[in-house]
Amino acid sequence: MFPWGRLAFMIQLSLLQRLRAEWAPSIPRELLAGSVATFALIPEVIAFSFVAGVDPSVGLFASFVISIVIAVFGARPAMVSAAAGSVALVAAPLMASHGLQYLLAAGLLAGVMQIVFGLCKMGMLIRFVSSSVRTGFVNALAVLIFSAQLPHLHGANTATWAMLALGLAIIYGLPWLGQRLQLKALTAIPSPLICVVVLTLLAGAMGLPLHTVADLGKLPDSLPSFGLPEVPASLETLRIIALPALAIAMVGMLESVLTAAVVDDLTGTPSNKNRECTGLGLANMAASVFGGIAGCGMIGQAVGNVKYGGRGRLSTLFAGVFLLILMVALKPWVSRVPVIALVAIMVMVSVSTFDWKSLGNLLRHPRLSSGVMLSTVLITIATHNLATGVIAGVLLSGLFFSVKVSSMLSVSRMDDAPNGAYGWQVSGQVFFASADALIEAFDVRAAAGRPVCIDVSRAQFWDITAVGALDKVVQRLQQHGCTVEVIGMDSASQRLLQRIRA
Repeated sequence: MFPWGRLAFMIQLSLLQRLRAEWAPSIPRELLAGSVATFALIPEVIAFSFVAGVDPSVGLFASFVISIVIAVFGARPAMVSAAAGSVALVAAPLMASHGLQYLLAAGLLAGVMQIVFGLCKMGMLIRFVSSSVRTGFVNALAVLIFSAQLPHLHGANTATWAMLALGLAIIYGLPWLGQRLQLKALTAIPSPLICVVVLTLLAGAMGLPLHTVADLGKLPDSLPSFGLPEVPASLETLRIIALPALAIAMVGMLESVLTAAVVDDLTGTPSNKNRECTGLGLANMAASVFGGIAGCGMIGQAVGNVKYGGRGRLSTLFAGVFLLILMVALKPWVSRVPVIALVAIMVMVSVSTFDWKSLGNLLRHPRLSSGVMLSTVLITIATHNLATGVIAGVLLSGLFFSVKVSSMLSVSRMDDAPNGAYGWQVSGQVFFASADALIEAFDVRAAAGRPVCIDVSRAQFWDITAVGALDKVVQRLQQHGCTVEVIGMDSASQRLLQRIRA
């Protein structure tokens, strides 16, 4: 008899192993890494809430809900998503002109759009983002994270600078000391958590004049509650929120798939970018009905999560749960955490995020690639908008690629043309950027009144513009009394030629 019971047991065991690998390869490391991500989230989310013009509780509630939903429905384990600065920037004008309820409605609509984007497989647009743009995206974000800490240091007193130095010494020194002395006790707990605890205890015991988390803004004092946005269900409402919702959806999708790609590289594992779009849409819809603003992937916090051992969905889930616990249940304790302790963590995050090898690659890589990377960084920093920098980088990459490929087109005289005809050999890629160069390469007067042969067997015609340029060359030759024969054209190009002549 076939052992069905053993087969069922093996299937269940396989599923459990798969779930553990996806959710929690190591439960202690997942929880500790998620805790680091939480403390890295607090100052960023509060700051982004002010950018959007909403209370800190709105951003914090959003981050809690987004983390929970994206952990379950997202595609990238260990990726942290929350209320983000890029989304806050595009949401701020709507908040200023129509208020929070319309912003929540726009977030709800943006979530629907992102689900549609995922179902339409728009997440695969990441393939059009070159490595130079991705590097520029990462480096620009690292600079923005670091620069966001500078206001906390402006006019700082001696105690603030001393605590920052101590915090960085703890964050970087303890892991180094633990490895040097082979003491697992110093590496078992992530050093940023030790930094928060030590600096909080020292500041309280010594009565140091330091800004605390309570000084950043009003923290939530209750759990988020469910409720649809209180806006009229009318076409006028749709007109008001449609364009902001589209901007939120596009910016959120772009930043999330790029963040997922960075985590892919850090962990050496792939992820489904279309599912990530769909998961983000569900998360933003959930955040909106619980009174939070829309969000997206947080690359700095994701890097910190991965750096301290986060590999599964549990770290993302716990980052959101721990955030709510800190903000509500442990609010009195969290309120006393020195801001400078969180600044030290964010400095660590910015240093870890920056691709330091890219500085040396500026001289080794082609100048156009380095130019694209630097342009992405500069535009992102100038606009404080990651989506703007990435889009500009993608456009520059496409432009430079088109210029490079179009320069490879060549048209040369062919001495051995059949039947003694005046011959040309076309080689290279012919498309909209090289079409004019193709036309200008033919000296029609030199072949006037003679039979002409044009060999395109070594050329590839990619679009209507390219085939139209060849047709224009043929017409010009015919106007000068030439009989023209084109040889070597593939079937796809022939179909394009027939379409423009139809």
